[in-house]
Amino acid sequence: MSTRQSAPPWQIRAAGVTVGAEGLLGIGFAVALAIRSSSSPAGVGAVLGEAGYFALIGAALVFVGFGLLTGRHWARTPAIVTQLLLLPVVYSLIGPSRQLLLGIVTGVVVAATFMLLISERSREWSMGLDQPLDSGRDPTQDDPSG
Repeated sequence: MSTRQSAPPWQIRAAGVTVGAEGLLGIGFAVALAIRSSSSPAGVGAVLGEAGYFALIGAALVFVGFGLLTGRHWARTPAIVTQLLLLPVVYSLIGPSRQLLLGIVTGVVVAATFMLLISERSREWSMGLDQPLDSGRDPTQDDPSG
């Protein structure tokens, strides 16, 4: 197999943009939590800890989004897992929180990103099946028996 990596398909790059945007939103939420920590009845330490958690997760998502944009195969799996973990958030927004518009918009973004990540073209790219076979090599050279 060739050692040259192929460029990521547009589905992977589009998913990289949305995953990166999700990470930036997570960082923005962490900043908002940190700013409002002094007025929280829960205590400054607990709120700052929660803000740190969201900042860490947001930074990781920005890193994963950058990995998808630059064609890193490893970035597809954490992006898929993140989209699956966001489904309960969508349910919570639509159901118990009764924030129907925000829940629907979030659900559409999560579902679209998930579909981009599991598309046939993305799957083939992640497994390296989109690379052409090296027609100049001798197949008998690969046979260990001689």
